[in-house]
Amino acid sequence: MTIAPMTFDERYRAIDARDARFDGQFVTAVHSTGIYCRPSCPARTPKAANVTFYPTSAAAHEAGFRACKRCLPEATPGSPQWNLRGDVAGRAMRLIADGVIDREGVSGLARRLGYSERHLTRLLAAELGAGPLALARAHRAHTARTLLVDTELPMADVAFAAGFGSIRQFNDTMTEVFALSPTELRARRRGGTTTAGRIDLVLPVREPFDSVGLFGWMRAHAIPGVEVGETASFARTIRLDGGPAWFEVRQDAAGRMRLRADLASLRDLAPLLSRVRRLFDLDADPAAVDAALAAHPELRPLVARVPGVRLPAAIDADEMLIRAMIGQQISVASARTVMGRLAAALGEPVETPHGPAVLFPTPRAVAEHGAEVLRGPGARIRAIVHAATALADGSLRLGPGDDTHEQRAALLALPGIGPWTADYVRMRVLGDPDVLLPGDVAARAGAAAAGIPSDAKGLTAWSARVAPWRSYLMAHLWYAAPVTQAWRAVDLDPSSRKAAS
Repeated sequence: MTIAPMTFDERYRAIDARDARFDGQFVTAVHSTGIYCRPSCPARTPKAANVTFYPTSAAAHEAGFRACKRCLPEATPGSPQWNLRGDVAGRAMRLIADGVIDREGVSGLARRLGYSERHLTRLLAAELGAGPLALARAHRAHTARTLLVDTELPMADVAFAAGFGSIRQFNDTMTEVFALSPTELRARRRGGTTTAGRIDLVLPVREPFDSVGLFGWMRAHAIPGVEVGETASFARTIRLDGGPAWFEVRQDAAGRMRLRADLASLRDLAPLLSRVRRLFDLDADPAAVDAALAAHPELRPLVARVPGVRLPAAIDADEMLIRAMIGQQISVASARTVMGRLAAALGEPVETPHGPAVLFPTPRAVAEHGAEVLRGPGARIRAIVHAATALADGSLRLGPGDDTHEQRAALLALPGIGPWTADYVRMRVLGDPDVLLPGDVAARAGAAAAGIPSDAKGLTAWSARVAPWRSYLMAHLWYAAPVTQAWRAVDLDPSSRKAAS
């Protein structure tokens, strides 16, 4: 999907209004000062003739500009464009954020996208103003700045966690990008904590933000032993390259989203941050989504009731496919029971700050022993085991950098996977904002409650008017369905919310 870029005049009006809604969506480079800023920078608006807009901070770096010390443009939510765009640039940015270049190099990134290194570098430089190495470097600088400001990690650990190869490279890059040394950036600390490898930091998010719905969703779908959902927090285990990890996202007393993490390797922090932001859809542009949906009278009450709706994503692509297949044609509660049994039998035990837990089983474990644990129709069990085998042997690869149409075709080619499952996985793994599940029972019930066509054919035809936001339409329809009302029926009294300040 392609989203029309903003014009120069539209961007200039945004910076003249100091509109924080556009922070993270582009940066403003000012030729007379040699710096670049976020759109909401409080400094005097520069003359239009002195301004160049760049889609990424990496492009501004490559053009010779430095980050503004006053507004710190890196301290913003990420651009929603990378989740909206299904082209090579968008797919590349999602993979870079997931740490592919740090793990596999530019050659690995190119291989995943199906291009030669030279062609990919040329394509990204033309589209984004910077090649893959420069984009990865900017991402490392952003991660390092976050750790310097929000944690007490020693400088060497910050450099290592952000993906730098040496302290010298870390010092040089931070000074070049921010015109501040790591020590000077550390002086701007906001009071986060780090103890014995445990991270605690603030996650920037655009408002409005429907935390009630997100935490309700996570709580309703939490796998026993793997995940724990509460009114204002969600915690789980996850398997990362450096080993098992645990994280918790919670809303504190001030309404801020915070991340706690316990990692086997600090090098896993940047990919974890990226995955958590995707899981909670923190880089979405809620103003754009709400405005587009509320333009239709039938949806206006839904948007007014749930402003800033978010689209829950997936923390692990392989796990998401297995979860989706298990959840086909059974209730959410039944699916939780089945997945809890699977995790208890085949998952790897780990210790977390909250006590014993398990890691969700690997595809290989499900392929080898799933038939012994899973219960239900034989055809479904065989389909799940077959899909797990394909994931384990590499004949099927899923990830945030997939082409949406190719991923759908690959899933539909597997036995036991139909359009609902393939599209649901596409919605959750890619964060594709324009997926409709017309056969979804809960969504059709929500459509009937909202007064729009609830039959599959009618809903499909009606939904065309809200493209490219049909995934967010799905979220509103789920919340409008009677069966999901309990997810939002929570006590909002701060004294009863399990949030930590």
